[in-house]
Amino acid sequence: MIPIAQPIISDEEIAEVVKVLKSGFIAQGPKVAEFEEKFAEYIGVEHAVATTSGTTALHVALMALGIEKGDEVITTPFSFAATANSILFTGATPVFADINSQTYNINPQKIQEAITDKTKAIIPVHLYGQPANMGPIRKIAEEHNLWIIEDAAQAHGAQYQDQMVGSLGDIACFSFYPTKNMTTGEGGMITTDSDELADTARMLRSHGEGERYKHTILGYNFRMTDIAAAIGLVQLKRLDGFTKSRIENAEYLTTHINTIEGITPPFVLDKVKHVFHQYTVRVENGRRDDVKDFLTGLGIGTGVHYPKTIYNQKLYQGLGIGGNCPQAEKAASQVLSLPVHPGLSTEDLTEIVDLLEEASEKFFQ
Repeated sequence: MIPIAQPIISDEEIAEVVKVLKSGFIAQGPKVAEFEEKFAEYIGVEHAVATTSGTTALHVALMALGIEKGDEVITTPFSFAATANSILFTGATPVFADINSQTYNINPQKIQEAITDKTKAIIPVHLYGQPANMGPIRKIAEEHNLWIIEDAAQAHGAQYQDQMVGSLGDIACFSFYPTKNMTTGEGGMITTDSDELADTARMLRSHGEGERYKHTILGYNFRMTDIAAAIGLVQLKRLDGFTKSRIENAEYLTTHINTIEGITPPFVLDKVKHVFHQYTVRVENGRRDDVKDFLTGLGIGTGVHYPKTIYNQKLYQGLGIGGNCPQAEKAASQVLSLPVHPGLSTEDLTEIVDLLEEASEKFFQ
């Protein structure tokens, strides 16, 4: 079996966790502070605030910006549900703007069309590891005085015009779930250049405490542990190597898939660094599930990210939150993610391509 994703944990991560366990200080402590400092340095921002997950990072970021009931936040319908769910957590309403058909990221023109007098913020998602088209998005935000919250859960190390993802908006959020480009087991991170937003985020993640036992706002228990941070510190050192492997694997796949009938490889924008959290192809003529089942049956792990737009999920239908995003709906019926992680060998990549060719002959010729 060639898995669709594979966390890569070495003896170094294990040794660092053991050190933390032996230290007796396993909750949020010095390792979290060190991880925050080094992650902020890596992204090129003033502040990083660690949390328990990418979802809680988004929740805290929105609350730090003052998003509340009655507000609207524009985002993509083609993402993991946490992107929009975090808006619901605040009482605000997600408004869905359609995607670009090539990149699968939110279409800036559709953002412009979705703005109302209730709009307070935009959450662009850097989907699959490719940065959203942030130039036009930032221009729209400036013109309408809107906050930008980057959902960078899938884009550790990605760049837009030589600027790191996570430094392109007012505030950004990363996930360290095991399948992500780097992991802490579970965990998240908020990045920002704003002292005020960082201070508020730190209070929100820790019961609203500005100082120990002094609660100034209503907060939560969203603190990362030193155990997770110890893993994260080692993974951060290895991230550029992981990224290099992902990009090389993606280039191999694209070179060989380009000529396979019925399969369209990923499109990459000019002047961006796509870090390939997922390597996602389009499968033509309604045969996506046939190709998926064929590959799965022969030991190739695949994924569909994502089979439904968020507004077509039962939760959103029940809330009466809809959308009209034909490009997102089309993508949901065609996308198929293939293995691209650093654990792949050349033999694995060759096998993936060979079986895709067999699938093409079976379903498209």
